[in-house]
Amino acid sequence: MSRTTVTPAAADFDVVEIEVAVPQGRVITYDHRLLCSALGVTDPACVAVETDGLGSALVTIYKRPPLAGLPEPDPLTDLVMDADGYITVGRYHDGEPARMRLYEPGSGAQRAAIFGTTGAGKSRALQLILAAEKRSGICTWLADLKYGQSVPEARGNVDWHVTTPEDAIRMLRAAVAVALDRMQRYAAMGRSSFFAGRPDPLLTIRIDEANRLLEDGAPYRQEAAYLIKEIGRTGRSVGVGVSLSAQAGHVEELGGSDTLRGMLKEGDTVLLRWSSGMMASLVSDGLLPDGVSLVPIPRLDGPPTLRSRFDAGRGARPHGASTAGMAYLLGSPRPSVLMRFFRVGSLIPVDGLDPAILALYGTGTPTPLETASHPVAGGAYANRGGAIILAPPRPGAASAPQPPTPGGPAAAHATPGTPPDVPEHTTGEGAVQPSAGEGPPGHLAGPDAPIAQGSGKPSGTTATSRIKAVIAAAGGTFTKSEIVAALKDDGGRPLSASRVGAVLSELTGEGTLISPERGRYKLP
Repeated sequence: MSRTTVTPAAADFDVVEIEVAVPQGRVITYDHRLLCSALGVTDPACVAVETDGLGSALVTIYKRPPLAGLPEPDPLTDLVMDADGYITVGRYHDGEPARMRLYEPGSGAQRAAIFGTTGAGKSRALQLILAAEKRSGICTWLADLKYGQSVPEARGNVDWHVTTPEDAIRMLRAAVAVALDRMQRYAAMGRSSFFAGRPDPLLTIRIDEANRLLEDGAPYRQEAAYLIKEIGRTGRSVGVGVSLSAQAGHVEELGGSDTLRGMLKEGDTVLLRWSSGMMASLVSDGLLPDGVSLVPIPRLDGPPTLRSRFDAGRGARPHGASTAGMAYLLGSPRPSVLMRFFRVGSLIPVDGLDPAILALYGTGTPTPLETASHPVAGGAYANRGGAIILAPPRPGAASAPQPPTPGGPAAAHATPGTPPDVPEHTTGEGAVQPSAGEGPPGHLAGPDAPIAQGSGKPSGTTATSRIKAVIAAAGGTFTKSEIVAALKDDGGRPLSASRVGAVLSELTGEGTLISPERGRYKLP
């Protein structure tokens, strides 16, 4: 392997590229920190490495961090979907456009996921994508489960905007109904794939803060996970896509479903700054070439500094700007190359709606759902944005829009007359019956059917909760095999050793469990 020593601080260059190759029969692997040390580079952000996953690599060394700041997007060029279904969301370190795909001609809608810890830039990235969908004639349904605070400018700029888990369930039910309705209409047309705008618009359902809907203990978790999987399974060929934004990609944050997590990763997966190495490996698993790892994104840019207790400036605020917006587009042709989203919003925080973000959306009304699908979307869609009371559907009758009731509650979340301490599943018409594992609910309810009230407490039936309960009940430290044996007697469904091992790795990576010695686990 060739070797070059460079000291950027003393060198007279802006950019240096080094092509590296290893002898035939070997594969390139590298440690980013060791490489920076060998090159004499103190700021890891000034070194970018891209490999072909085999024996060749390109090392780029910058005098200054190439992603220290980016301009705002051009709404008329970057945020309008091209003929291949792409929009431009930012730039890679080498200046190349970073693009995401919203639609694949001849195939259909995309699935997508955006992961990143608090302050990593998820909300701004989502604003950019939402603005692009409006400008591209895409019908967008958005559930902002931070009660509308994550992306407040989106209200009025998407076709359907909800802020509660209950309304998110109605939205997901309606999306499944629309997908099934389109499937029947397209079958009658002899069509096996989706063509945007002919006659129906591309429909994308985006769930922000999805962990509030899918995490262990969320009251509507089972139905939400099933509905999202159903959209993923049936929606692509009829132009109905789904995208989630969440802080973590752990399976227990995604409805306890490996199937759901794997399905989302087949589309455009965005990984912003993460909170643990375990989370990064879970999200990127299967999306990176063998031997390729992601360079961690620090919270602040700039080289790390050592501060002596004798320094005159000791105690001063550390230098460096936020790295919010830096990410890896794992679903792109360059999954291991760092990029940064365009700057979104005003440089100075605004007390209220940000005019710079509103300008990204532009004027005009968002693209609505096709009229042909309004009946199956039901009253939940027809009365979107207004206060409604949803009545149980009559047996054998299609759901009909319900008129708003002045001064009434936003929606009835349980069957009328049901006392508040009834278990979390309703009974009768429109009921969602409990079922084990990842199977579907006992009945796929229509958009206007009553929504069962959940207890708000962990169900105790997920792999994570069962493993923690086993360890807590006995105390001490346990090996994986001891935990597998204990789980056989807790009344739950059998779990394989590999499944238990995966959950133990997740819990250890996030600090929920600790491993005082190799192969043994206990609660902190």
